[in-house]
Amino acid sequence: MTVDDSLPAEFIARLPEVERKLVAAVRRCCPPWLSADADDLVQAAMIKVLDRTRRDPAAAEVAPAYLWRIAYSAVVDEIRRRRRRREVPLEIEGDGACELPSPTPGPDRWASSRALGAAIADCLGRLLPVRRQAVTLHLLGHTIPEIADLLDWSAKRADNNVYRGLTDLRRCLDRKGVSP
Repeated sequence: MTVDDSLPAEFIARLPEVERKLVAAVRRCCPPWLSADADDLVQAAMIKVLDRTRRDPAAAEVAPAYLWRIAYSAVVDEIRRRRRRREVPLEIEGDGACELPSPTPGPDRWASSRALGAAIADCLGRLLPVRRQAVTLHLLGHTIPEIADLLDWSAKRADNNVYRGLTDLRRCLDRKGVSP
């Protein structure tokens, strides 16, 4: 490993020990499916330690807890990076051509989604105002306690209005011939 002169000499002397501790920390927190990349994770963690020491030479005294946190964050960063990069397998057709799935819905799916959205909006408009407020907040992902806080209601009132509003919404959508 080559290091530059901007690092304190006592830190450079302790680099093998720091690297050994990083290797142990990465191996402890690395999931089995990621263990093949453990050396790369150690290098990423070591770069973070070196950058911190370059910026703040007083930070040359590296605590074990800091090394553990750096190793853990390097592993978590790699897991997040891999989850962001979803790989889509190609399906080979009989003639050898590959068909990639379209990231946008087709016209038929788009039209049915529009019709469903219009039906839901129409049925929401037909609900009693208090039930419409509660159901709309529920459909936006709010919990019953959050709905109660937002509308300055008791939790029981919010729960009843959401339950009854959803029942009314389902009935209206059934009458329109829309089902989940």
